[in-house]
Amino acid sequence: MTTSRLPQLLWVLMISFLAVSCQDEVTTSHTYRTMMPVYLEMSDVRARTISVEPPQELESPGKIYIYGDYLLINEPTKGIHILDNTNPSNPINKNFIPIEGNVDLAVNSNILYADNYVDLLAFDISNLNNIQLIKRVEDVFTHMYNHATGQVITYKDTVLTSETANWGCPNCEFFAVNSSLSFAANYSAAAQSYGTGGSMARFTLANQHLYAVDESTMRVFDVKSAADPKFIKPIDLGWGIETIFPFQNKLFIGSNRGMHIYDASTPASPTRMAVYEHIVACDPVVVNEDFAFVTLRNGNSCFNNVNQLEVIDIKDPYNPYLKKAYSMLNPHGLGLAGDNLYVAEGAHGLKSFKVTDVMTIDQNQMEFIESMKSVDLIPGPKSLIVIGPDGVCQYDYSTPSKLVKLSCIDVKNPVVVK
Repeated sequence: MTTSRLPQLLWVLMISFLAVSCQDEVTTSHTYRTMMPVYLEMSDVRARTISVEPPQELESPGKIYIYGDYLLINEPTKGIHILDNTNPSNPINKNFIPIEGNVDLAVNSNILYADNYVDLLAFDISNLNNIQLIKRVEDVFTHMYNHATGQVITYKDTVLTSETANWGCPNCEFFAVNSSLSFAANYSAAAQSYGTGGSMARFTLANQHLYAVDESTMRVFDVKSAADPKFIKPIDLGWGIETIFPFQNKLFIGSNRGMHIYDASTPASPTRMAVYEHIVACDPVVVNEDFAFVTLRNGNSCFNNVNQLEVIDIKDPYNPYLKKAYSMLNPHGLGLAGDNLYVAEGAHGLKSFKVTDVMTIDQNQMEFIESMKSVDLIPGPKSLIVIGPDGVCQYDYSTPSKLVKLSCIDVKNPVVVK
C-alpha cells in the first residue's frame, strides 16, 4: 500500500465506524425555558388605559423598593404591587399597577417612575385609592426598538418542549439550552424624598436626577419637578452594564466586565472617573466611604466559574484596586448596614458578615440562614427585606448577628434560582 492512499483509507474507516455507532436513532424530548421574542407596536401599548387593579398574588417578583411605609414589588414585564408596610410583621397588599414591559422603578416625592417598554411613566401615588398616570416620556429606552420596522422587541419567559435525534453515540447528542432572564432588585443611599431599592437595580435617584441604565447606556432625567421628568441625554457606557448605585455625588455602575465610577457632582452630565476591571461575571455593587463590595457569580448569563465577594479600595476613586477577594457559594445581591454586610447566596441561603476589618471578613461571618433562598435585599429603616424565588421575607435586624423573621409573602409559583 502506498502512503498516498493511507489518508483515503483512514477516512473510509472513520465514516464506516460512525455509520455503525450512530445507526440506532433515538428520539428524545426536552422541556426547557427560554425567552421568546415578542414584537409589539408601541402605538397600541400607549393606547391602552392603565387602570389600577385590586391586590394580586405575587407570581414572579423582581425588584423590591421601599418608600416611606410602602413596599413596592415589581412583577417583571407585568407591573408593580404596592403594599402597606407600616407593620413589617403584617404587610398589607393594597393594589397592583399593570405596566407592560416594566422591569425597574424608583420613587421621588410620591411620584413613581417606571419603564413601559421604551417609555418612562410617572404616576402620582400620594393617594393609593386614586393613583394617576400624570406623564409619559416617549421613546427614551430606544435600545428596545427594531429601527427597521418601528416595532418594540421584548421577550416572554416561555416553557417549550422539543424533540431531538440522538443517534446512539455520545458525540452525536443535542442539548436544549436553558436561557432565562433573571430579574432582581438597587440599594441607594437616598435623599429623604427618595425611596430605596436593592443592589441590582437599573434605576436610581440622586441630586434631583433619575439615572437609568440598560446594557450599554445610562440615560439621565431631570426630576427637579418630580411630576415632570425631562429626558436630558444618553451616556454611552460600553457593553455589559447591569446595575447602578449612588453614593456621595458618585455613581457606581456594575457591569459584567467591571465596576465604573462616575462623578455626578454635575448631575446632568456625569463623567467617568475610573473603571475597575474583573473577569466576565454578574456584578452587583454596594459601597461605603472607603470600599466597594462586589459579588461575582456564575450562572446562565454570567459566563464564569467564579463565585466570590470582592472588596475594592475606592479611597482614590480615580484609582480603585482590589483589596481582597473571598470565596462564596453563588452570591447575588448584597446590602450594607453600617459595618454589617448581608449577602444573598441564591439557592444556598442568606449570609451576614461584620466588615469592620475588610481583611478578615471570612473570619467574621455572623449568620448563615440556609432556608432563606435569596436574590437581593434592602436593609430598610424598619426591617431587612429579602427577596427570593419563594417570596419576600422581612427580618428584624436590630441585633445584626441574629436575624428574627417577621413575615413572609409567598409567591404563587416558586421558581428555581439560577
